[in-house]
Amino acid sequence: MKRPFKLEVLWSWVLLTRSRRSFERDPDRHRSVMWARFQNEVLSKSPKYRHRKGQALDAFSVQEKLEFMRDFDQINTRGLTLDEAMEVAVQSEQSRDFAPTLNGVTVGLSSGTSGNRGLFLASEKERAMWVAAVLQRILGWSFRRRKVAFFLRANSNLYSSVQSKLIAFEFFDLLQPLDGHVTRLNQLQPDVLVGQPSLLIRLAKAQGETSLSIGPSKVISVAEVLSPEDERVISEAFGVRVDQVYQCTEGLLGQTCPHGTMHLNEDWLLVEQEWLDEKRFIPVVTDLRRSSQPVVRYRMNDILHAGTCTCGSRTMAISRIEGRMDDVMVLQGDVTVFPDFVRRAIAGAHPDIREYQVVQLSGTEISLFIPDPAHWDMASQALQALFNRLGAREIVVISAQSLYHHDGSKLRRILALRA
Repeated sequence: MKRPFKLEVLWSWVLLTRSRRSFERDPDRHRSVMWARFQNEVLSKSPKYRHRKGQALDAFSVQEKLEFMRDFDQINTRGLTLDEAMEVAVQSEQSRDFAPTLNGVTVGLSSGTSGNRGLFLASEKERAMWVAAVLQRILGWSFRRRKVAFFLRANSNLYSSVQSKLIAFEFFDLLQPLDGHVTRLNQLQPDVLVGQPSLLIRLAKAQGETSLSIGPSKVISVAEVLSPEDERVISEAFGVRVDQVYQCTEGLLGQTCPHGTMHLNEDWLLVEQEWLDEKRFIPVVTDLRRSSQPVVRYRMNDILHAGTCTCGSRTMAISRIEGRMDDVMVLQGDVTVFPDFVRRAIAGAHPDIREYQVVQLSGTEISLFIPDPAHWDMASQALQALFNRLGAREIVVISAQSLYHHDGSKLRRILALRA
């Protein structure tokens, strides 16, 4: 008999609690049990994986978004095709009506930051698990009714599932003008404010100019890289710590713990590390709770920094999400420049630099956007010094007149445009 959705959420809460306790007791045994269960209960239903029963994880090939989407029909366990799922997702985007499902499965469309858009599937049970995870690990439990203002490029049944007697979920469409959002926020007076850093910065500015007057008890950054500089501005404007959620098409990967450190959800994720140096790595993720669209050895495009935390959890701590591999610049002479090098150079040029963007146009040309001409000169000199120090001595830094960004998309402060 099918459980009502709220009971499914409650049961998922119990399962997540048990899962976390099991992982903390014995991570290796927990991973082994979860992997075996995942193979028996999920991969056995996937045309691509059903013949791989009993094989070790490293026997499966690593995949990226291109392969994941190419094999969509064979990977998913619901018998759906890429064409029909894409049609539902695109229609929802165009109509801004995100209620329709496909055979009872929620279909979502990624923002396509890396150049190609991806689809995600979520059954009702998966939605319930996601809601339980959000309530348990992100919003936290409270008997007081809370109002959540959630800024998104696209709404989804997945997100609106959080709505309950204790959570009033309000969707704010990123494609709509900011003035309307400010008016609505002043009326709503949200307890929780969720959005991407580029949006939160604009709201922080409005708060400082007094056109916006809200006092959220929690501010959560999603979707984009949150730089220390942006975090400081947002935190000062709203008077609270800025928490982070690491979520993408591939799943809910991590969130900030009570001590303020990001942790990966290793009680349901197998996370392999492709190390770039002693602290940076690219995660290769297997999600043991995704059942409609199994995620097996998916190589992310993100650069994470391994960290430490005093909260006591054995799940992996992340000190920083630096950016995407797409943001790594390779300059003339095969000189590699990580996004964090650029960010530190800009931040060190002048403490008042808050709005900037650095774009690699070619192996020898860099575009720099900073509104203040005096700050631009300082930042340009800092970048030249950085490139010289790394061995790229013939780089030209040119002035950009505006941000390389459009409303509704993710703002990337540092990126390399590929030819």
